[in-house]
Amino acid sequence: MRTSFFLKAFLISGTVLAASPAFAGESVESIITEGDVFGHIRYRYETVEQGGIANDAEASTVRTNIGFKTGVYKDFQGLIEAQLVNTIGANDFNDTVNGKTAYPVVADPETAEINQAWVSWGGLPDTVVKVGRQIINLDNQRFVGAVGWRQNDQTYDGVLVANSSIPNLDLAYAYVRNVNRINGGDHPLGDLDTETHVAHASYKVADWLTATGYGYWVDIDRAASLSSKTYGARLTGDIPLNDSWSLFYEAEAATQSEHGNNTASYDEEYYHISPGIKGHGWTLQAGYEELGGDGTNAFVTPLATLHKFNGWADKFLTTPAAGLEDAYAQISYKFSNVHEWLDGTTLTAVYHDFQGNDSGDFGDELDLSIGKSFKLPEGLPAKDIHVLLKYADYNAEDAPYTDTEKFWLQFTLKF
Repeated sequence: MRTSFFLKAFLISGTVLAASPAFAGESVESIITEGDVFGHIRYRYETVEQGGIANDAEASTVRTNIGFKTGVYKDFQGLIEAQLVNTIGANDFNDTVNGKTAYPVVADPETAEINQAWVSWGGLPDTVVKVGRQIINLDNQRFVGAVGWRQNDQTYDGVLVANSSIPNLDLAYAYVRNVNRINGGDHPLGDLDTETHVAHASYKVADWLTATGYGYWVDIDRAASLSSKTYGARLTGDIPLNDSWSLFYEAEAATQSEHGNNTASYDEEYYHISPGIKGHGWTLQAGYEELGGDGTNAFVTPLATLHKFNGWADKFLTTPAAGLEDAYAQISYKFSNVHEWLDGTTLTAVYHDFQGNDSGDFGDELDLSIGKSFKLPEGLPAKDIHVLLKYADYNAEDAPYTDTEKFWLQFTLKF
């Protein structure tokens, strides 16, 4: 499925663009001359030490993305992007398809594929229709995202319609026929045939309040337990206290039940609240997130950017049957006006405490990171290089979870 739906849509759209009489006699040079080549190279060294697995994982991988986005011609625009993930050096890890089950998982298999290939049309006022393989990130990516942390993106084959004709109101609808997951085409669940519908509306009342409502109807052929319908609402805002400090918050609630080919019967809830304060380079934030579970079925988020939530050790990519409660606190600081070698450096620390909904102690986790971008000499294809050090330490309590430590060293060049 990785080359069927999206490729047909891309080729059909391209044929229409080239052959339609509406374009006859008009220059098409702007498609190339006003287009942009883009890409990046991201190297990552990752280690995993996990209780219950005798061997430690060690992974050295590089991701290379290169693409071209055309100029706009008669309200049409196109984009194509290739993505390659390669192992260079250390390869003692389970990438989910290489059979190395004696090692912990580092879910970055080698892949070579078309990451994005879409054609968009903006012929209606304040409306864009995009057809093909594309990245879709909604809100904080808790329900729909591209999983940008992993080396292989999660992309969507389908149609996206976005409209902003009413001031301060953004509307979006997407139909997704296939989900290209991070495990790649060699994994049995690397491509998911779906009948997924996404409806999303966001209205900005003021800086202190943006209200969002959504509905996600996910029907997955080969993973029936992930088929669900979800309805939710989300509030976010930023409240200035003075010229230097401001409060910010997000509050969200959703309800979910079975859908499509899912034979289970369940109704579970989702809640998330997170206030914070920021100023003078500091950001302090606390939060509580709950995903419901009844001991048999639990709230699921199969299209989410899961690494962003419930700890960087990725112990809760699947919600426990008993549900999950995550109480967390985060502090970060970004240096400025100190020294050019230090300015822009961001330090982050996050602490999580994990519990089951009704019972069960799932442990705690400490996450630490330091990152900075360094300017490169003029004349090089890339303007800067971003360096990231990241560490996660998960301490388990109740079975089946086990202690896990992860470390990352990452370099990213964008051009």
